[in-house]
Amino acid sequence: MEHLVQLLTKIADYLVYDLFGLEATNMFSHALHYFLIGFTEIIVLVVLVTYIMGVITSYLPMDKIRSFLETRKTRGIGNLLASLLGAITPFCSCSSIPLFIGMMQARIPLGIALSFLITSPLVNEIAIALFWVTFGWKVTVIYVLSGIILGVVGGMLLEKLGMAEYVADWVKNLGTQQGETTKDERGFIERLPQINKDALQTLKKLIPYIFVGLAVGSFIHGYVPESFFETYISKSNPFAVPIAIILGIPLYTDAVGVLPIIESLVAKGVPLGTAIAFMMASIGLSFPEALLLKKVMKKKLIIAFFTTIGIGMILSGYIFNLIL
Repeated sequence: MEHLVQLLTKIADYLVYDLFGLEATNMFSHALHYFLIGFTEIIVLVVLVTYIMGVITSYLPMDKIRSFLETRKTRGIGNLLASLLGAITPFCSCSSIPLFIGMMQARIPLGIALSFLITSPLVNEIAIALFWVTFGWKVTVIYVLSGIILGVVGGMLLEKLGMAEYVADWVKNLGTQQGETTKDERGFIERLPQINKDALQTLKKLIPYIFVGLAVGSFIHGYVPESFFETYISKSNPFAVPIAIILGIPLYTDAVGVLPIIESLVAKGVPLGTAIAFMMASIGLSFPEALLLKKVMKKKLIIAFFTTIGIGMILSGYIFNLIL
């Protein structure tokens, strides 16, 4: 990866300073140079991980996974398994909702389904790979554990509060009839066209978010003065974490697209815990997700869902700052 970064840096140097003839001291050239390196590096990683996970998920029978979760209603075990499933599936907050509906259709308890819905957008294999490259394995482990713990605790708490009755009526009335599932006997070569198709669909969804996230991150890196962040979400501001979460809500993206922004924030002196809280809010408390949830949840459950996650993110941000 280090060799790739060196190669990309040389290419960016040539494009920005030689081909385009921009001055190195120019803010735009600084931001463009950062964008070219970051965007290409992330795309390479995303393509590799997406295809690897495409192969893995091709061999995972989702119906059996749902049945497996349904049979493990022992306190907390099903929630943990659902959160782990959420962590290894490449879904954003909105694309996680159809599988959440499928879990409800399979009569999986609400708390277990919510554990998946919470963790799935916050943690995924692409974000893990990029986090590892950007911040190292220790920060990555803490980030992954926090997302899983938030999913487990949030799901258990919401079920304990009796929120199951506030699922939308049409979801409650979904039948459990499911056709006989046949074992997929196809070999790898036969599966490859579908794996390629699914990977390309995933990439088409991710690339716009990566582009926008990198553009925002590059703008922050090149134009926004450090004094802005030192003033509003610096380590000295006791309310920096909740402010960061509020700022992150309107910026709908996924864990991959927001990582360049996080890197820029940290580079500007924002504490890592505060930056990660910002990231969690932008991917787990978004307005589009709230609109989609209105179709599957009643108002009281949506409020409880967002409140529980928001409080968990605030606590995670403060704990991150203490640890890191």
